[in-house]
Amino acid sequence: MNFLAHIYLSGENDLLKIGNFMADSIHGRNYNNFQIEIKKGILLHRSIDSFTDTHLIYRQSKHRLHEKYGHYSGVIMDIFYDHFLATNWNTYSEIKLEEYAQNFYKLLQDHYDLLTEKAQGMLPYMLGRNWLVSYATIEGLQMILFQMDHRTKNRVDMHESIVELKHYYTEFETEFKLFFEELRAHCADKIKELNQLR
Repeated sequence: MNFLAHIYLSGENDLLKIGNFMADSIHGRNYNNFQIEIKKGILLHRSIDSFTDTHLIYRQSKHRLHEKYGHYSGVIMDIFYDHFLATNWNTYSEIKLEEYAQNFYKLLQDHYDLLTEKAQGMLPYMLGRNWLVSYATIEGLQMILFQMDHRTKNRVDMHESIVELKHYYTEFETEFKLFFEELRAHCADKIKELNQLR
């Protein structure tokens, strides 16, 4: 799962969203350096990643990309699944995606001092290119994949995976919908568990 799903799966808790959003840049037990609600978001992020990486449906989706993209097939698949969340957004939220994205950007700006240095550095690009809304279109997705290519020094041409996305679009979307229902249930249970932390 990529940014949009991680944020959405955090529910209505703003600090949980922030922790979940920036968790990739927080390693080991460094989550203990953050206030409790952000710490919960970091732990939720890790739980989402573990659930996703080991899930049979997700692995089935990722397998279609593995021969060509190897290790990066998971990175691509996370972005593809965010695409399907964005294109089916009205199924999962009563707030329009554009409004949801703007609310989250404002949340990050209002809590800028709580962000990691990496998240602070990412913020101008996220806002400038409206990443969360970009997931909804093929063109936006290709832009994000081009950026990923640049960040990984073009080890593989991830932007070319748009070909596979179009070819297997129905299969990927069906798998996403089945998987996401299970992931939502998992996250609801995980948040209840995390809310016991003090």
